[in-house]
Amino acid sequence: MRFHDVSAVAAGAVLLACVAGCASAAAPPAARAAQDFYAAVQGRQVERACALLAPEAAESLRAGGQSCVTSIGGLDLPGGRVLVTEVWGDEARVRLSDDTVFLHRFPQGWRIRGAGCVPRGDLPYDCEVST
Repeated sequence: MRFHDVSAVAAGAVLLACVAGCASAAAPPAARAAQDFYAAVQGRQVERACALLAPEAAESLRAGGQSCVTSIGGLDLPGGRVLVTEVWGDEARVRLSDDTVFLHRFPQGWRIRGAGCVPRGDLPYDCEVST
């Protein structure tokens, strides 16, 4: 293989890497927010988990006079590893191996709008935490 051929192969590899990376540039922050949320939940860092919720989602956990911290500690949120992240503008869905999470991008970053979500066919997802 001559130098010219090696350069063409290298340029093609760089272009392919850029296309793959550029196409998913918006997805990693949403996936990281979902992972951070579940790390906080599983680590019993409930105050941090509540801080990672969208304001409306945190408010929904305050029903019945309980705080978000008390409510979220009593939920069974499975989490899992990230399988697919889909981003549409300021909205995202992160499918985990054992859960689905919905997020919204706020000025301070991605926040969880729905967690502990299971699909119900043609109906909206049923979520343990939702706005």
